[in-house]
Amino acid sequence: MPKLKIILESKTKEIKLLNAIKEAGVDIGHRCGGKAGCTTCRVEFIEGEPEQMTKAEYNKLKDKDMLGKYRLSCQIMCETDMKVKPIMTLQNVEAWTDTGPVVGGNITPEPEWLSKTDLEGFA
Repeated sequence: MPKLKIILESKTKEIKLLNAIKEAGVDIGHRCGGKAGCTTCRVEFIEGEPEQMTKAEYNKLKDKDMLGKYRLSCQIMCETDMKVKPIMTLQNVEAWTDTGPVVGGNITPEPEWLSKTDLEGFA
């Protein structure tokens, strides 16, 4: 199957991964409004996965048994090159008529960052 790689250079200094994916024209889910309350914005990292994550992301992924498989794009700022695969989009979830409410530019809730060392301690 052919693959398309979208290279997006943000005009803003920092952009949330969820918003960068939307800017690239992908209708990725964000049913909770980008607040780590669901997992519809989850992505699979192919390259460039950040080593830290928010405590809210950690807790949600752990609760849903998705830790180590996916990341929540609403909880990640684009600070390095990344290659991701969005999992839930308007095109592949038949029941959706939209992807979710408007999402702001800041990570919500206020991020409490966990480093790779912190995450290893939780395992």
